[in-house]
This record gives sequence, C-alpha cells and structure tokens, in this order.
Amino acid sequence: MEYVTLNNGLKMPMVGFGVFRVPDKKECEESVYQAIKAGYRLIDTAAAYYNEDAVGAAVKRAIADGLCTREDLFITSKLWVQDMMDYESAQKGIEASLEKSGLEYFDLYLLHQACGDYFSAWRAMETAYQEGKLKAIGVSNFYPNILTNFCEVVKVKPVVNQVELHPYYTQEKALETMKYYDVIPEAWAPLGGGRYNPFEDEMLKGIAAKYNKSVGQVLLRWNVQRGVVVPKSTHVERIKENIDIFDFELNEEEMKQISSLDMGYSGSRAKHFEPDFVRMVLNNKIHD
Repeated sequence: MEYVTLNNGLKMPMVGFGVFRVPDKKECEESVYQAIKAGYRLIDTAAAYYNEDAVGAAVKRAIADGLCTREDLFITSKLWVQDMMDYESAQKGIEASLEKSGLEYFDLYLLHQACGDYFSAWRAMETAYQEGKLKAIGVSNFYPNILTNFCEVVKVKPVVNQVELHPYYTQEKALETMKYYDVIPEAWAPLGGGRYNPFEDEMLKGIAAKYNKSVGQVLLRWNVQRGVVVPKSTHVERIKENIDIFDFELNEEEMKQISSLDMGYSGSRAKHFEPDFVRMVLNNKIHD
C-alpha cells in the first residue's frame, strides 16, 4: 500500500474500500470485513449511506479476530447537509455518526456537500477535531471557486476534497486548486460511476493487456499516479483485484491517452452547478 501525508501530518492510504450503495447492513458488514481481511485499511462511509453502524460492526469484528488494530485503520465518514444548518445541528450530526458507528473517533470526517451553512458546520467540525473525535477534517464536492473561498476563510484548512474524478471527468483545474492549498484530492466514481463503459474501450483494453491487468485496475492506477486517493465500492470478488495496483506504472504517454477521454462537466451526472440539483440535495433528508 502507498500512502499520502495530509497537511496535518496524518498518513492516509491511497486505495480504500467505499460502501456507497450498500445499505443492507449484513452485506455491508461482511464486505467491509472481507476488505479488511484482504488488506484494505481505508474505509469510506457517510451518514447518507445509511451504513455507518455496519462499518463500525465490521471494524470491531476485524479487531476482535486479530486482523488489525484500530490504529491500523483509516475510517472516513461524512456529515450530511441536513445537519449543516448551524453549529448546533452539525455538532449533533457528528455525535450521531460516532454513536451509530460505535467508534470513539473518525480518522477523517468530511462536509458531504457545499450546501447549507457549511461554514458553521465546519466550525463544529473544527471543535470536534480539537477534541480528538475527528483526527482530520475535509470536504467533498467543493469545486475550485468554492474551495478557494473556503480555504481563504477557515481556521483549520481541509486535508481532503473528495470529488468526481475519472478519465471522463479529469478535473485538472480542481486538482490545481487543491495542490495550491495543500488539499489531497480523493475520488468518487473513479471508474465513471457506470455511465461510460470504459471496459469496452479498445485503447484502455490495450493498455490493460500490456500490463496483464484489468481495465478497472488501469483506471485506478491512473488516478493514483495523479496523486488521487481512490476508495472503490465493489463486489467481494473484486476486492483483491482493486487493491492490486502497485506492481506496475503507466508511462507518460499512457497517462495522456487515458486523460484524453475527458468530457468535461457535460459528461458528469452530478450537476453541482445546477439550482435544481442544489434544491434536491437540501431536501434529501436522511432522518426526521
């Protein structure tokens, strides 16, 4: 496993296991347990995934079975916008995540969207960070203009910005902005979120064949070589495959070829700039 060093000195694994779209508690717990058994140490969940409790159960089980210690793991969760309306609601949201997971702390905790009163929510996260409940704090879906304003204002700089990053949406400007503020980029939908069918692309298949790897492994490797952390949601049978990307390296020409697939914002499913999308996010309640 390769690691990146966050701007607060904490080390974060570059490849992890995500549990987006795994709401079934038993399935989620078992998949996280198997991921830890296979060598994953970064686990990515969120309040809006409805499975923080299952992740916590898998972590406790893995520790009890001697697969790892809590200190070996890097557990991430995220605060949903319903809990980002003021300082107090964010405090309650953070405590709810910790209580549901059964964990004493999260290694990383993110603002899930740039919606609501995210500055007040961030101050609550700063407090929890100072108290040791959150070992690091960051953001998600903060586009360059929003991240710039945010980093210029807040007291504690975010360590990570998790955004949509794959060959069909390379977000070079976003990466430049994150580098400027020493914020590590983290991907969601690193294979395109099922919208682009990279597995049928002849160029990608050719590169994969050269290294005796799958197209998925090539795409994950492409992001890692750009300095992007990659948590990948997957079925159990692909858990081992997705972590096995550190024994080859794409050359400069191959990196450019893969990046040439970029479709820009027009190809993105999540229309964060659109008013209707923002209204939908603000009205998407995960609890009453």
